[in-house]
Amino acid sequence: VQLQASGGGLVQAGGSLRLSCAASGSIVSIRTMNWYRQAPAQQRELVAGITVFGDTNYADAVKGRFTISRDNAKNTVDLQMNSLKPEDTAVYYCNADILPMSARRYSYYWGQGTLVTVSS
Repeated sequence: VQLQASGGGLVQAGGSLRLSCAASGSIVSIRTMNWYRQAPAQQRELVAGITVFGDTNYADAVKGRFTISRDNAKNTVDLQMNSLKPEDTAVYYCNADILPMSARRYSYYWGQGTLVTVSS
């Protein structure tokens, strides 16, 4: 099982970016899918999460600006980021609670991270 994230880049403050993450491999099902971020010298923090039923939660810092969505048929999760601020600069990681065909229980998997840089 692998998670592949894409969509990071450099954007000016006030701009938008869309991150995408695709889970691949022999997957039975995926429960929660999340986006985390880690800024330099800071701990990794949860940005947004979405359940298989579409229930979402967001960090206070991104509420109203970021939108998480998923496609259960394609095993993908996206993060639409609008009104970006310099403090949103970080490496963004996707994360998912996955039941692989080779296992009997769910485990969390991580993508490789994609850098988002917001210039002022």
